[in-house]
Amino acid sequence: MRNLLCVLYLLIYIASGISLVRYCFASERPVLRIWLGSTAGLVMLLWFPALFSFVLGFTIAAQFLVALLAAAIGILFLIFSKRREKTASVRERPPVLLLAALIPLAVLGIYLFSTHTILDRNGALYVGQSTYGDLCMHLGFITSITVQKTFPPFYSICPDTRIGYPFLSDSISSTFYTLGGTLRFAAILPAVYAYLLVLTGVYLFFEQWMERDGTKTVFCTLLFFVGGGFGFVYFFDLLKRNPGNFSRIFTAFYQTPTNNVDVGIKWVNPIADMLVPQRATLFGWALLFPCLYLLFRAFFRKEYRFFIPLGILAGSMPLVHTHSFLALGVISAVYLAESLLSRPSREELAGFLKYAALTVLLAAPQLILFTFRQSKGFLTPHFNWANETDGFLWFYIKNLGLLFLLLPLALFDTSSQNRKIMAGPAVLWLLAELIQFQPNPYDNNKLLFVCFAFLCGFIGDYLIRVFRKLRGSASFSRVSVGILSAFVCACLFLSGILTLGREAVSRYELLSADQVSAAEYIKKTAAPDATFLTANNHNNAVAVLTGRNIVCGSGSFLYYHGIDYHEREAALSAMYEDPESFFTEYAEKYDVDYVYLSYEELYKYDCDTDYFDSHFRVVYQNDEVTIYDVSQVL
Repeated sequence: MRNLLCVLYLLIYIASGISLVRYCFASERPVLRIWLGSTAGLVMLLWFPALFSFVLGFTIAAQFLVALLAAAIGILFLIFSKRREKTASVRERPPVLLLAALIPLAVLGIYLFSTHTILDRNGALYVGQSTYGDLCMHLGFITSITVQKTFPPFYSICPDTRIGYPFLSDSISSTFYTLGGTLRFAAILPAVYAYLLVLTGVYLFFEQWMERDGTKTVFCTLLFFVGGGFGFVYFFDLLKRNPGNFSRIFTAFYQTPTNNVDVGIKWVNPIADMLVPQRATLFGWALLFPCLYLLFRAFFRKEYRFFIPLGILAGSMPLVHTHSFLALGVISAVYLAESLLSRPSREELAGFLKYAALTVLLAAPQLILFTFRQSKGFLTPHFNWANETDGFLWFYIKNLGLLFLLLPLALFDTSSQNRKIMAGPAVLWLLAELIQFQPNPYDNNKLLFVCFAFLCGFIGDYLIRVFRKLRGSASFSRVSVGILSAFVCACLFLSGILTLGREAVSRYELLSADQVSAAEYIKKTAAPDATFLTANNHNNAVAVLTGRNIVCGSGSFLYYHGIDYHEREAALSAMYEDPESFFTEYAEKYDVDYVYLSYEELYKYDCDTDYFDSHFRVVYQNDEVTIYDVSQVL
């Protein structure tokens, strides 16, 4: 019943967004109004609860108040729309091609979210290969925001440190968790919503670029979501010597044709490795592609009325996904430079100025109060992205395959407008190749994948043009063209198909049934702001499921967020291994309320269990977990 309430809550925002867009863009096609309206609903769902929670705390009252506001906005614009004498709404046929291209991808994505988000099997929680890591951090944000109700939120894995990471991608799920939805449902529901918006956004962006050429649009869309490089070759070239070489794609941990670090394959699949596990990227792309669509129509189609909604949408992005905001900013700056060089009209220049002013007005507080505070010292020179094994050209040949090899030919045989379009992502790619924007160099792919979307459009357009020329030429038979096309498609799509197949069958235990049972006890008995002494493993049941604080979380999360956690990490071993000397001092310093002992702590530290048994009362115990209450001294 609570999950149904969450669905109704979401529908309020979607309906409100569609009502708003129906009023503002009455002349647009229905599919565009539904997509842009759903995007507007997502922006409201991301931001309205946050804005109210800055004042009221992240409470259920705040969630219901903003739902009323969203409903009022929807009703108001619905009334305004009906008062118009006549809408100029365009009738069109059902978007058959869009549905044919996106339904299989949608079904796959929904299946992956369902199987990869703490799936319960006999009390234990399972995830997929791609969600085994980052999902723990995101679930920790979701639960701690709901439980502790402090907003803006603090890290539950490093208490007293405010989160500068773009947390709206997680607080949106905290809204549904606060409304009473299960943690699993609260995580999946808005993620699927955003995923469907990304699929639609990519398709409609390519459709606008390809001037509604359906074949080109579908092909470019599939290139982006499924296309890959030559990674599949590494699994086929050794089959004679080792027949099991191919099957390890579906059994080994990260040994796929798009993610095999041992041989320098790092260009991952967008669905398996970006959208499903990385929530900030997921929600960021749900806003980025509408922005690119609006920018394209405003600049290249000279429809200047789109600059204002573009500015509003762009300004909402920094606390959703900073990388997408940066990517959009660089591409927009290049297009502005192109405009200035071609002597723009007053309307075009005014449009760019409105876009820039709105974006800065909305984005500046987010960047100043959150992003810049946590990202000090992040920018460092770093050439050649994450390449550690190969020369520059060979790295991209094997990672991007034909998409990279065909680039010179496509640049030679294309329109001047396509070259102008590619100038923005080209500058962005150069920046991402020369500057590291965060502690982890690999994370620059969040910028590079925006360029990759443009590359897929550029090469997809070229390949379809070549295919049509060959098919219409008397020099080539249909059979020869078909064989060549099949070979090209195999090179383009085989790595992505194999990777998605591997992801679909992957399953790993994240938390055992005993750990889940212990977490349930904590949720029922521990104060919302209680702090637990635990190991700092990434799959920490206390941090992931209960929303309570732990002394120190995983360095794989904290280091890459720019958090200095080393003193806290050292305190863990001191308290577990020599509590006689250090426990009282550090327990007071870090406000420790409970000691958590499981196989993880016993494996990682030489725990002095006799000390804990003799000093503190055991308040919970099962086969794997023992919890001591520090306040109950024996």
